[in-house]
Amino acid sequence: MRWEKAMLVYNSKAGKEKAGQLGDAVEALAGEIGELTLVQTQNPGDGEKICRERGGQFDLLLLLGGDGTLHECINGAAAADPAPEIAILPGGTCNDFARTLRLPLQIGRAAEEVLAGRLLDTDVGTVNGRIFTNFVGIGLITDTSENIDSDQKERMGKLSYFLSTLRTLRQAEPFRFRLTHDEGIVDSEAVMILAANGRSLGTAKLPFPGEGVHDGQLDVLIVREAGLSLAWQVINGGDLTDYRESGGVIEYIRTSALRIETDEPKRIDSDGEIYLETPADIAVLPSKLRFFYGPEAAAGSLIGGTPAIEPESSGPRL
Repeated sequence: MRWEKAMLVYNSKAGKEKAGQLGDAVEALAGEIGELTLVQTQNPGDGEKICRERGGQFDLLLLLGGDGTLHECINGAAAADPAPEIAILPGGTCNDFARTLRLPLQIGRAAEEVLAGRLLDTDVGTVNGRIFTNFVGIGLITDTSENIDSDQKERMGKLSYFLSTLRTLRQAEPFRFRLTHDEGIVDSEAVMILAANGRSLGTAKLPFPGEGVHDGQLDVLIVREAGLSLAWQVINGGDLTDYRESGGVIEYIRTSALRIETDEPKRIDSDGEIYLETPADIAVLPSKLRFFYGPEAAAGSLIGGTPAIEPESSGPRL
């Protein structure tokens, strides 16, 4: 493939730590791009502003950074007219959406995959008017993100998420909620609600059927108070078929839209970024953006995959 104009937006921190890989990415792509513009973000919000104001001027948008950088830039790119093709160059700790697209986690190799030209019209989600690619959650998942020690994250990478989870599990408190979805209403208590478009969370593979990013649906887990260890085991790569034997600990729903109301405002984790509160209006935007994906996805179920397990459409199980 060849592009007349491309923009590579990279997080200044990721760029410094992975300067050699940034060079590898530029070297891999330079021969196929007429004009390549490099833009470095310095402050929170830079990525969104850059991609919103300039994204429509380019055929290809390359995003080098972690999930936070991706979240910022996608919120800008989704508003660009026309929206450019998007390639993720994974430069963060977890790189969860890159994992969903089965991309190599080395920046240079991910750049080489762009040249293969595998593009997918990809779903994204919205929550209270903001875009997310991977997930939205409240309760335990938000508390886990907030409890991550930033210095520990720098030293230990994804292990810091595991340690934060252990700390948070001991403190989990149930909250009252009302969830309205395509087929009904759930009115109950939970310690966590997760709505996923992607298939990776903290590097762990989520157990939902299919690949999620082009089915026009969100996969929703409601995790109740009892049996928290079972719930976390399922979320972190367990077998979703077990949820029906969980005694009501876990409820699974597939829906194109949902609204979550809580008795008290709850902070919302959107792709690892926490700046919104409930009530939450969440929906999927089918085939909103075009992303490059990896060779394993092409050979597997990302393209043409179908769900193997259907959720129950029952009401709340208390």
